[in-house]
Amino acid sequence: MQAKQRLIIGLMAFGLIHGCGEDAGSSSGGLDGAPMTDAGSGTAMTDTMAAPMIDMMTAPMPDASGADSEVVRPDVERGMSTQQLMHDGVMRDYKVYVPEGYAPGTPTPTLMNFHGGDMNADGQIAIADMRALADEEGFILIYPEGSITEGEQTWNMLLPSPTNKSDADDFGFTAAMLDAESVRLNIDTDRVYATGYSNGAGFAYGLACQLSDRIAAIAPVAGLMWTDMITNCMPAHPTPVAIFNGTQDFERPYDGYPGFMISVEEAVNHWTSHNGITDAPVMDTLMTQGLTIERNTYSGGQAGTSVVRYKFINGGHVWFDLDNDGADLNRTIWDFVSQYDLNGLRAE
Repeated sequence: MQAKQRLIIGLMAFGLIHGCGEDAGSSSGGLDGAPMTDAGSGTAMTDTMAAPMIDMMTAPMPDASGADSEVVRPDVERGMSTQQLMHDGVMRDYKVYVPEGYAPGTPTPTLMNFHGGDMNADGQIAIADMRALADEEGFILIYPEGSITEGEQTWNMLLPSPTNKSDADDFGFTAAMLDAESVRLNIDTDRVYATGYSNGAGFAYGLACQLSDRIAAIAPVAGLMWTDMITNCMPAHPTPVAIFNGTQDFERPYDGYPGFMISVEEAVNHWTSHNGITDAPVMDTLMTQGLTIERNTYSGGQAGTSVVRYKFINGGHVWFDLDNDGADLNRTIWDFVSQYDLNGLRAE
C-alpha cells in the first residue's frame, strides 16, 4: 500500500474525516456510526478542528524511504496518552508514549509492546516499562490493548480457520493503528518494531508473518509460534528476530506443544532458514540472577539480518530480569531491533 493511501486510511481509522457516520450531514457522525471525537481527549470534533487534518490528505506524501519532511504535523504533548480508533465496529484502545525529544519534523522509530493473554496495556507497562528508554533513545512507544475472546483480552495471532476460536482481526487493527498514528505522529515507517510477552510474543511472531511490510524486526519474550502460523508465514523481507525463552516455562514450554505450538529451536530454524543463514551460531554464556543464559547468535543473513536466541536455563514464564553486560531486557531488545529497518541492517 502506498504512503498516501495509508495516510488517508489512517485519517478514517482515527475518526477525523467529517461526516462518515450514519448521517453524512451530521457533524457528530463518526466511523461505524460512532460519535466523531478527538482520540486523545474524547472531545467532540468540530469542522474547524477537522479541517487541518483533511488538508493533510492533499499534502505531499512520504517517500518510500519513510521520510516525510514535507508533511507538516501539529506538535503533540509529550508523555503517555490513551488513543482510540474504531475497527470492525469495535472501539479499540491503545496507549502511546511520545518521548521528550520527539520532533514533529523528524521521522521517528516506533516500538510496539504487546501484553500477554488475560492482561492489558497497563499490566504490560508494569512488567516492561520502556518509557525511560524511549526518552533516552528517542523512539515512540505503543502499548496496544488486545481483543476480547471468551471473556479474556488476548491477541489473535492466526488467520481465520475452523480451529481458530477468535474471529478478531488483530492484524487489521494493528495496521489501522499504525495508519492512525502516522497521521498524528511522524513515524519512520521503515523502522517499526514489535515485542511482546507470552500471547503478545506470539502475536509479534504473527506480525512478522502477516504484516511484514510494516514490521522491520521483532523480539518475542516467553512466547511461541503456533503450528498453523508456520504454514502461512511468508514474510516479504528477511526478518531479524531476537528470541527469549525459559526452559521451565510451563505456559509456553521450551519444547512446544506438539500439534499446537512449535518449539523454540524450531522457531530458530524457521527464521534462520527464511533469512538465508547457513553459518553455525556464535555461542556464549551469560549469568544473571542465579540463572545461566545460553545465547546463540546466528549472523550472516540476507540484508545483514541475524537471529539471536536467549535460552534461560530453569527460567520461567516471565519478562526476564536480564543483565546483558549491563543491559537489562528492555535495553537488549531495543539494541537488537534498532539495528535494522525494512531494508535490513542499517548503515552506521
